[in-house]
Amino acid sequence: MNCVLEMIEIQHPHHFQREAIQKSVLALGYFDGVHLGHQQVIKTAKQLAEEKKIASAVMTFTPHPSVVLGRNIQHIDMITPLEEKKRLIEQMGIDLLYVVHFNKSFASLLPQEFVDQYIIGLNVQHVVAGFDYTYGKLGKGTMETLPFHARSAFTQTIVDKLTNDKEKISSTLTRENLASGNMQRVTDLLGRHYEVSGTVVHGEKRGRQIGFPTANISLDGDYLLPRTGVYAVELKVRDTWHEAVCNVGYKPTFHDDLKKPTVEVHLLAFNEQIYGQKVRIKWHKLIRSEKKFSSVEDLVKQISLDKEETQRYFSHFSKIVE
Repeated sequence: MNCVLEMIEIQHPHHFQREAIQKSVLALGYFDGVHLGHQQVIKTAKQLAEEKKIASAVMTFTPHPSVVLGRNIQHIDMITPLEEKKRLIEQMGIDLLYVVHFNKSFASLLPQEFVDQYIIGLNVQHVVAGFDYTYGKLGKGTMETLPFHARSAFTQTIVDKLTNDKEKISSTLTRENLASGNMQRVTDLLGRHYEVSGTVVHGEKRGRQIGFPTANISLDGDYLLPRTGVYAVELKVRDTWHEAVCNVGYKPTFHDDLKKPTVEVHLLAFNEQIYGQKVRIKWHKLIRSEKKFSSVEDLVKQISLDKEETQRYFSHFSKIVE
């Protein structure tokens, strides 16, 4: 159900003429993760747009508001960096994606100004958002105040809280489970396995020397990685998924001072050269924490055990899927 998504980047203040923009039903949110709660908002907007026979639209923001408004926050890793978010929204069959460049002057808009310029001014006929969506300076605008600020120019739908295991499905909860390596819970919250994309680059070639060649992955965006450790994953190479073991971490057996975690994938049944290939990693399960080994021999023994554990996981997983 793929349609071609039109992405419209907006710098504040924008100069769009309302009559030049097609009418739409607009889903509002930051949508980091595009989790099941977000999907409910976006699907509702799409369904209403089809009923009204107008375009479906999503509005998101870049960078994360905390980077602009927070103290000493230069950067935040994302569950879904913008390109990944765009890919997922496109898969949902949305027509328009508005990407608003978040800056201090945009953040200082009063709620009425935001509604006038970014909803009414973009020819939006109906707004869909979660029950806790806020807008305007200091988030003073809420879904309760929206009908007042709408001034009868559009209507709105509020999407109720969605829960999983009695907890509200949220980007924060997803982040917490990525941080603890609980990939099954992450899958439950997203409604899909967590994925990241990247390119295979040359590494230290140490894996090959010890009999376990790995593909070093340079990530395409500022993805929030799961906690350090060894994972059962799948790696997509040239449109085919392959079972694999992935190590996320600082390689403490060989290094004392790596600044950033590396992502290395050992494919269970594949040994072609794939340097320079674009790949995707699909995260399944944390096998164990990262640890420093006293010898290379101990590390090799453990990697063999990790492979066996991963093979067991996938043989069980494939039976469930069948």
